[in-house]
Amino acid sequence: MLLIPAIDIKDGKCVRLRQGDMSQGTVYGDDPVAVARRWVDAGARRLHIVDLNGAVDGRPVNAEIIHAICEACPNVPIQVGGGIRDEDTIQRYLDAGVSYVILGTKAVTAPHFVSDVCLEFPGHIIVGLDVRDGKVAIDGWSKLSRHDAVDLAQHFETDGVEAIVFTDIGRDGMMTGLNIEATLEFARELTIPVIASGGVTNLDDIRNLCEVFPEGITGAITGRAIYEGTLDFAEAQKLADELCGDAE
Repeated sequence: MLLIPAIDIKDGKCVRLRQGDMSQGTVYGDDPVAVARRWVDAGARRLHIVDLNGAVDGRPVNAEIIHAICEACPNVPIQVGGGIRDEDTIQRYLDAGVSYVILGTKAVTAPHFVSDVCLEFPGHIIVGLDVRDGKVAIDGWSKLSRHDAVDLAQHFETDGVEAIVFTDIGRDGMMTGLNIEATLEFARELTIPVIASGGVTNLDDIRNLCEVFPEGITGAITGRAIYEGTLDFAEAQKLADELCGDAE
C-alpha cells in the first residue's frame, strides 16, 4: 500500500481545500519545494502534486514550481494533475521529470484524448475521477457531469491508463475518514490499480485500506491529515508496509 502525500499548489503556495472549494483553502507552506522535501525525508515513495489554479484555468499556472520539485526530488516518482489539457503540456511535464500525468476534466469531456495520449505516452497516463454520488465532477469540481464513474473508468482501462485516482469529493479535506465502501465498490469493477483519495484521516483509515488492498486499492493520497497532524506520515507508511508489504 503506497501512501502518497498531496501537495496542492494555489498562487504559488501549498494549500488544502475543503471539498475542492477554491475559497476554502488553508495555507500550509509558502515553499512547495521545501514541503516536497519534507515528505521525501519522511519516507514518501511518490508525490501527488496538483496545480489548483491550473485546474480552474484549464492550463498550467504553477508549472515552474512543479519543475523545481522534480529537480529537488529526482529519485521519487511524481504524479501531477491540474490543467493538463493537451499533448504539449504532457510532454513538458515528462521532460521536466514528472513520472505520471493525471487527466481529469479533459478525460471526461473528450474521452478520445485519453486513448490518443495513452498511445503517445505509454505508461505515463493516470485518470483522476472526482466523484460525488457516483457521478463525475469536472472543472476543478465546480460542475457535476452526467457521467457514471464506473463506466468511464472501464473505458479508460481499455484505453491503457496506468491507474485511476478515485476521489470522494464529499470526504476530501473534511477529516471525516475515507469512504472505503464507495472506493472498494469502484475498484472491484476494474483490473487496473485504484488510488484512493479524499478523507484519509488517521491510522484506522490505513488499517481499513490494507484490509482491502488485495481488491485493487493499491495506494492512497493523503493531504490535510498529514498537515494537521492527525496522521504521522512516516508512521502510517511503516504500518502500511507491515500490513500490506512494501509498495514502489
